[in-house]
Amino acid sequence: MSRPLSSGKEVRLGRLSRRADRRYLFVPMDHSVSDGPVADAEDFDGLMAALVSGGADAVIVHKGRVGSIDPAHLRECALIVHLSAGTAHAADQNAKVLVGSVEEAVRLGADAVSVHVNVGSDTENQQLADLGRVAAECQRWSMPLLAMIYPRGPRISDSHDPRLLAHVVNIAVDLGADLIKTSAAVPMSAMADVVASCPVPILVAGGPQSTEDLTAYARSALDAGCSGLAVGRRVFTSRDPEHLVRDLARIVHAPHPNAELPVSVAELYDAVRSA
Repeated sequence: MSRPLSSGKEVRLGRLSRRADRRYLFVPMDHSVSDGPVADAEDFDGLMAALVSGGADAVIVHKGRVGSIDPAHLRECALIVHLSAGTAHAADQNAKVLVGSVEEAVRLGADAVSVHVNVGSDTENQQLADLGRVAAECQRWSMPLLAMIYPRGPRISDSHDPRLLAHVVNIAVDLGADLIKTSAAVPMSAMADVVASCPVPILVAGGPQSTEDLTAYARSALDAGCSGLAVGRRVFTSRDPEHLVRDLARIVHAPHPNAELPVSVAELYDAVRSA
């Protein structure tokens, strides 16, 4: 079901899909805050050039990193500014805090912003409040919002449970997300049920280590009805990021038949409530 959008948001959402097919291949590079540099300083421009040439629809970086990107790269590839942060050295690695604003992203020329939420973490309440606050700012500035939302924390036993993923993605919808990045269900075919429950596009995160397995992962995600992928580490640690992105973009933007949806939304939510 489509939602009314301001013209500014429509323009920005359109830029997030280079082939205007509402399919998305995003390359997150916000790992430089959480885990460390994604590339040496002198190699970063070459990495960006490879991602753009390969066909990435958008890159995701923190606000300070935008200044390291040659504006020429952003003529074809969209820019998403990530507003959440947390590091691998924190006492609670599932905690995320806001470190930027939508207004800052507007000034930087962003096409969208993203916020990270770990449902089931000890700081879930604050992260949900932050998502809601950013969603309100996005409405003010006509800015698309990507929610990176996962079932993750001490109260989560299976982060790939499709019933739990259906709950998580709909939290993001209810709080104002325009696009969602989340974990893949196991088996991947069960993502069809998650997609059926959600009125906005879902991108699956991550993927297996090997290139061959990653392309198979991408095909299975699209066949299950997902609208794309958000793959960072597997791309920027690849020996040939441009080639890998080109292979993934070909899969993401290829025509895909509608996935069979064997479970109705009502049945799915009955299962969630009784679980």
